[in-house]
Amino acid sequence: MKKFLLTALCAATSTFSGPFITWNGADENVTSQVETGLRNETDISGYWVAYSDDSDGAESKILWDIDLSPEWIPNKYDPIIDYCKGMCGTAHLRKATSSHVPSANVAFCVVGTISEHDFSLATGDASSWGGLCVTYTSDTDISLELDIDDTDDPIIDNASPAVNLPASKTGNRMIFSWSDFKQPSSYDGSIKIDGEAAAKQLTAVKFKIQAEDGDYRFNICAVGPKDGTCPEKCGIPTPPDDIKAVRGTSTVSAILNGRTLGFTGIKSTATVEVLNSLGQVVMKGSINNATNNAATLNLAALNAGIYMVRVSGKNVHFAKKIVLR
Repeated sequence: MKKFLLTALCAATSTFSGPFITWNGADENVTSQVETGLRNETDISGYWVAYSDDSDGAESKILWDIDLSPEWIPNKYDPIIDYCKGMCGTAHLRKATSSHVPSANVAFCVVGTISEHDFSLATGDASSWGGLCVTYTSDTDISLELDIDDTDDPIIDNASPAVNLPASKTGNRMIFSWSDFKQPSSYDGSIKIDGEAAAKQLTAVKFKIQAEDGDYRFNICAVGPKDGTCPEKCGIPTPPDDIKAVRGTSTVSAILNGRTLGFTGIKSTATVEVLNSLGQVVMKGSINNATNNAATLNLAALNAGIYMVRVSGKNVHFAKKIVLR
């Protein structure tokens, strides 16, 4: 699966700027969506996706420890994250008839697409992130790549600026500045782009596992901005005080009391969506806490099960899993 299939999974119209909150698979209520701070109106930026090079004649794929839906839906990878506290699996690399070294990838888009009808990835200026922090394990090296504008990639022959994450079976944390990202030394094209320039037109952050035929275990445990709160090792939750420092004291909270879901911390009008396990919106409403800073939503009409609650507004972006009994 090439990059154009990744682009079909994200969407955008206008960009809302906010902080990039470190995604840590070990945190409570973490979801399949990375809060990049550069989301768009369709609110699906940051979702994890996985794809391989099978369309180039290779027969590579990612093998998951848990059965997942064959189709891409929001929060598709939640069961994986619950299972291993990160995006984990086995890169099953098989060259077959391809002339290239086989690869498999996991990635998240930064903003979304140009529009609901144009699936080309929109760019976002991620300069304020300063770079990236990553906590991971892997049987082989991983190339952490900065994907840029779709129209530029063919020109630079997909030689995106990247850094190397060396193999580490016991867990490793690495921190990079944008200036650390370089195009491959083998690239001899005339158009050069460095990490700082790529950060200003970033479309996706990609973890590329490329090696000779074999099976390679990996786990992307955490990813965030350079000064983020990526843990030293996998499986370590973000300390509560660090979460408060990053998200601020006005962070939205949601508390389920029976079939009543209460919200605090919303200071303006926001949209609330409740999604089922298939990613379908089963309830949607609007809340305005400008006067009393508190609101509730009645979930009595929903069946028992696991749901995802998303709250979106100009100055708020929040997601939480709930269990209705």
